[in-house]
Amino acid sequence: MDRAELADFLRTRREALQPEDVGLPRTRRRRTGGLRREEVAALSSMSTDYYSRIEQQRGPRPSEQMLAALAQGLRLSLDERDHLFRLAGYGTPKRVSRTDHINPGMQRIFQRMDDSPAQIINHLGETLAQNRLSTLLIGDQSQHTGMARSLAFRWFTDPVERQLFPADDHPGHGRTVTAQLLAAHTRHPDDPRVTGLVEELLNRSEEFADIWRRHPVIGPYCAPKLIEHPRVGLMELHGQSLIDPDQSQILTVFTASPGSESYERLQFLSVLGEQLL
Repeated sequence: MDRAELADFLRTRREALQPEDVGLPRTRRRRTGGLRREEVAALSSMSTDYYSRIEQQRGPRPSEQMLAALAQGLRLSLDERDHLFRLAGYGTPKRVSRTDHINPGMQRIFQRMDDSPAQIINHLGETLAQNRLSTLLIGDQSQHTGMARSLAFRWFTDPVERQLFPADDHPGHGRTVTAQLLAAHTRHPDDPRVTGLVEELLNRSEEFADIWRRHPVIGPYCAPKLIEHPRVGLMELHGQSLIDPDQSQILTVFTASPGSESYERLQFLSVLGEQLL
């Protein structure tokens, strides 16, 4: 274990991570950039004293569980996490994509999206963040729990999920969400959450099983999507997606062609605002 390098690595990552990257306010009393030690400790579910001793090159060697917590709290990439484990004298852990925390770079881009519906999802199709317009457009997708967090699970098990889309488009949507899940299964064959979701859908939905057997594959192009909103009517929206380098998260922004009826309805939806939330 290289205590000096471990301490220095943690310090540099702490100072590089900004409060807004982890959902914390930037107060006027904050004199320097980066996070405080107590903030990293709280994000990593450990005491401030324990974390401080690591940065001060004191205390016992951190366990693998503590290192994993630090990697999560500091929003480390998989490569950074592996480096952290090596500095502490451990082998690198098995790579299973992290899905619960938004990557800082993706978060910064998302926070600038306030005039168009935008959302961030992970490789399981779970919504990690939505802006106000996205919630107005398709509802609050962050309220779901368990497997229902996944769009694929809801699409094939909950009829409510299909109500915003014209019936003629349902087969195409079913193929798309199945292809996205197949891509995740191919990239992460050892991820128990992916395999568990696939097995559950194969058991519960004949429609999913039929599409799955056909091995659907789609490219990055996102075709225009028709959404039948109960308050503003039918809109044709174009989805533009930004994929994180490790392909664990996708930021999707929906837009309408300027001057079109869909554009006017999307603007009206924004004006309705809190009445629909």
